[in-house]
Amino acid sequence: MKPYQVFARMSPEQAERVMNAIHGESPGVYTQAVAAAAATMKARPQFMMKQPRDKRAKLIRQALSRIAASPIAEEILATYFLEVRKDLLTEWLDALGLEHEDGVLKTNAPEPPSDAELEKKVEAYRSAGGAAAEDRELLLLAFAAQSAIEWPGFEAMLLGADAG
Repeated sequence: MKPYQVFARMSPEQAERVMNAIHGESPGVYTQAVAAAAATMKARPQFMMKQPRDKRAKLIRQALSRIAASPIAEEILATYFLEVRKDLLTEWLDALGLEHEDGVLKTNAPEPPSDAELEKKVEAYRSAGGAAAEDRELLLLAFAAQSAIEWPGFEAMLLGADAG
């Protein structure tokens, strides 16, 4: 899975919620997202900014769902979890036993745990869901989509669970 595919799987409501949160916590990254969407649509960023927030989020989601937008999509997902939902990110990294500094991995390409161990950790992480269940699932997908994470078994596990 690639970052653009994570955006393609998002509902319009989830995309709006994510983009509103980024707008509040990291306006510079939000501006990048608007600019990327505008470029994809061959429109001016000012046009995008004049759109109602829900429509703007929908247009951004559509733009970030394209293959060419994968690098910016990855950055936006990282920003969301580093700036808005760091609690979920650090919980996941700690559960995996990965060294990190405030949510940023210390290793460029961490080794995956065994498939059986990873499956248990995913199940435990998901079961703690509550009100954050949707963001927990988004975090798992975003984590699997990172360019630094080359864990084919993990991606297959997430997509298999999603298909069932």
